[in-house]
Amino acid sequence: MTVYAAGVICWRDAGKDIEVLLVHREQYDDWGFPKGKQDTGELLQETAVREVEEEAGIKVRLGRKLDVIHYKVGKGEHKYVSYWASKVPHKIYSKSRFKPNKEIARVEWHELQVAKKMLSYPHDRLLLEKLIEFHNLGQLETRSLIVLRHAKATPRTEWSNGEATRPLLPEGELQAKRLVKLLKSYGPRRLITSPWRRCHDTVVPYAKSSKRKLVKRSQITEFKSKKNPKQARQLMEDLFKDSKNALVCTHRPALPEVLEAVSQHASGGMAEPIRQASSLSPSDFLVVRLSLEKTPKVLDYELVSLSQAK
Repeated sequence: MTVYAAGVICWRDAGKDIEVLLVHREQYDDWGFPKGKQDTGELLQETAVREVEEEAGIKVRLGRKLDVIHYKVGKGEHKYVSYWASKVPHKIYSKSRFKPNKEIARVEWHELQVAKKMLSYPHDRLLLEKLIEFHNLGQLETRSLIVLRHAKATPRTEWSNGEATRPLLPEGELQAKRLVKLLKSYGPRRLITSPWRRCHDTVVPYAKSSKRKLVKRSQITEFKSKKNPKQARQLMEDLFKDSKNALVCTHRPALPEVLEAVSQHASGGMAEPIRQASSLSPSDFLVVRLSLEKTPKVLDYELVSLSQAK
């Protein structure tokens, strides 16, 4: 049997340095990071966010993915734990509702070198080393740009009232609702969508739930992106200059132009996989992690699909 779990290294500013959050399990007398097993129906991103709230009383938004740790537990079972980093602002950790319980006895913030000594397991120390490396490079704090393909829509052959009004299928409507919790794991604040119905209706549930304004942009419709691809790419360039986490919902035919613009900010071997994400299935999305520099660079990316749910 294989066990899947997820966790977060929460970090906060502490003068010129940073501190990380550790939890103490009294049952095992060990120190580690908030983590836990994936529940049925969850994606690992949701598991990570839920576990931090349950174990430390803090609501977090996922930052850069750190690694997947593998080790054996019990009678030789394989366990894979996916970890993300998350910066926790003062207004968030000051509202922590943590209370000691049967699982977690204490929650403490510690500076990096102290935390390294306190951690009980080698794999956690290696994980912390990776976070420290990102911090030293100035690449730990990032912002996200999410590129989302609309949920499953009525087939073209079954709709005669024009492409702009082609609606989601009932399955697509369920996908749009299911996306709400998953997108909240990343917390996009600026929401951009093609005004065509199937894109708009994919993002509306999240916009309403998060109380965010949904902005329509015709540059990323199927028609406009084909007629004037430079406008679609320019829209993405403008988002790179923004400082907020953003989401763009568009169509399969528009994805090549949208992702080509994103790939221009990627280096090494990342550009081509980002371009290849133009084959996203309905309701799938790409999370691109951007540096906070004046001219942002792509530091990493994740492909996320509702099909990854347990």
